[in-house]
Amino acid sequence: MGESKKEVLRVQFDPSVKLEFQGAKITSDGGLLLFREMDEVMGLTVLAERVLQDPRTGQNTQHTRTALLRQAVYGRLAGYEDTNDAERLRVDPALRQIVGGRAKKHLAASTSQMSRFETEILASDENVQALADLCGRWISEANRRSKTKKLILDMDSSESQTHGRQEGSAWNGHFECTCYHPLFCFNQFGDLERAMLRNGNVASADDWRSVLEPIIERYRGLDIRRFFRGDAAFADPRVYQCLEVERYLYAIRLPANAVLHREIKPLLTHPVGHPSKKPVVWYHDFLY
Repeated sequence: MGESKKEVLRVQFDPSVKLEFQGAKITSDGGLLLFREMDEVMGLTVLAERVLQDPRTGQNTQHTRTALLRQAVYGRLAGYEDTNDAERLRVDPALRQIVGGRAKKHLAASTSQMSRFETEILASDENVQALADLCGRWISEANRRSKTKKLILDMDSSESQTHGRQEGSAWNGHFECTCYHPLFCFNQFGDLERAMLRNGNVASADDWRSVLEPIIERYRGLDIRRFFRGDAAFADPRVYQCLEVERYLYAIRLPANAVLHREIKPLLTHPVGHPSKKPVVWYHDFLY
């Protein structure tokens, strides 16, 4: 009873939406409204309207490309990975308000509409490039408000396992599966700066310039400290040279080999006596 007497909360992106506790009117994804409010304040998904191309005409445009992108993004944010979930989500009151537009009074996009959006519209060459740039646009907007003073880039590859005969998928001996082998670059906050979908059988650092150089360009004019870290796949003089020219400090693991083992051999001797409570750390440097 005490909870029902509290004043309801409203969100800026849609003042008609009220956040209150009513057991009879419930959605399991009401928490998404808070993310949508942040989205509205920072103008994130509306950026998609400027960069994504939409070839649809006439009756095929029941939902705008921004609305469809919101449904795809927020559905995955809530843990729904498959477009088949759209059949249930299209009637969910929270998601309909998040999507906006026609969905508010009618329904959000169906499974078939979401499938066409993701496999046809977003898969065009123009939109693939736009999506690659969109992450950076979002992060730039967030950085503009937070005024960050330091950047730490972390680049690594991963596997995206595939099933069936999908274009570009291939057997990867390292991951021991048939997959794609995408390349990612995150910042210290866990934000995705840029990504690239690659064939499954390419090397871990293959085409690293296409991912790293646009990020470097975006931060070049900012007065911040810059760092880069990567695993042994990026132990390449061309990577070092690129980072040093741009004045990035970097930590990149070197592949194990006889030269490195010989140089650090004196540090591998087990100390005599009982180990101390605190770890003993030695630092060693040499030309390589």
